[in-house]
Amino acid sequence: MSENEKKPEQAKIEMPSLERIQTELGSAKSIDDFFGKEGIFARLFATTLEQMLEAELTAELGYEKYEAKGRNSGNNRNGKYKRKVRSSGGEVEVAIPRDRNGDFEPKLLHKYETSSNELEDKIITLYAKGLSVRDIHDSLQEMYGVEVSASTISTITEKVLPLVESWQNRRLEAVYPLIYLDGIYVNLKREGRVEHTAVYVVLAVNLEGRKDALGHWVGDGAEGAKFWTNVLGQLQARGVQDILIACVDGLTGFKDAIHAVFPKARVQRCILHQIRNSLKYVSYTEQDDFMRDLKPVYQAATREAAETALLTLSEKWSPKYAVAVRAWETNWTDLSAFFDFPYEIRRLIYTNNAIEGYNRQLRKVTKNKSVFSTEEAVRKAFYLAHRDIAANWTMPIPHWPKILNQLVIYFTDRITI
Repeated sequence: MSENEKKPEQAKIEMPSLERIQTELGSAKSIDDFFGKEGIFARLFATTLEQMLEAELTAELGYEKYEAKGRNSGNNRNGKYKRKVRSSGGEVEVAIPRDRNGDFEPKLLHKYETSSNELEDKIITLYAKGLSVRDIHDSLQEMYGVEVSASTISTITEKVLPLVESWQNRRLEAVYPLIYLDGIYVNLKREGRVEHTAVYVVLAVNLEGRKDALGHWVGDGAEGAKFWTNVLGQLQARGVQDILIACVDGLTGFKDAIHAVFPKARVQRCILHQIRNSLKYVSYTEQDDFMRDLKPVYQAATREAAETALLTLSEKWSPKYAVAVRAWETNWTDLSAFFDFPYEIRRLIYTNNAIEGYNRQLRKVTKNKSVFSTEEAVRKAFYLAHRDIAANWTMPIPHWPKILNQLVIYFTDRITI
């Protein structure tokens, strides 16, 4: 076979010349010159990719570009169209050749496919771990020897915000059997001073038994119960029509805030929160004895047995620690709600362990961040942390079919399976 008769698939791909590559690289004054839409890597990447696509079309058509036999082949080249492609060098516009019959689909670039930007992914991953812009800058320099400016890092992390907004405002399910409400505190810079600010968190379990964080809300300084009413109103606006059981801490007015939006929700006050609050009013030297008498209250098999144990606790300890005991008596309706359900449901609702476990994982990120500069920075960090946490939520809660059957029996008129 002569050189002129070689098969199309063997056609030579005209890569950028060594001279051009050396010229491009020699023009760089800083690492930022390599990246971005007009960066060196982007220009070289686009040229190389275009040449490879031309060679692929040549193999598809069966003749070289400009060959005369292509006029009578039944199909030929028909110009090019532009598509944006992302590479480690940044986003570039590539001219993709097409055929007149519209049959050519490049294997290099499937329709609407883009490749990942490794540098951006690395920066966002580091940001998700709670690293500051300065920390990310130093880490990239140490790991890869590259100097990426603070403005470049900030620009890249800003791209997360549309994802945050989309996630925070997504449509929710109509009914959630279980929902946990809690808060986590961060240091946030506002108007020139640092404030200890609550970030309100809602974790739910859907009818498939899967966990789902419904959102994070940065507090505005309003009283907690009032802010929670606003949060619950937003959940309702996003499609939630009913909540069967809401698990909360001991915040004053929490129950009223929930019933203002979801009047049928059963409220279970967290037992562990109540224990911690009670022990504040008991001498350290007598806390073990107090707990020995308190355990029969919340570990009882029935409500009747629990109330008998509470009466015994009150008779023994009220004369000395009236506040510690009175809290149980005053809030007994909400503390004892779990006694109305079988064991499988009880273990899910009598404490806020589910959301506290979620919050502990969020704190792994916030502990690396002494102060957040803006509310947007908080929301970005929490969203990215959530994305990593939720990746492990692949299975329903253990024994969920049995739990769902129990819920259907107890809430028969409010669940449609």
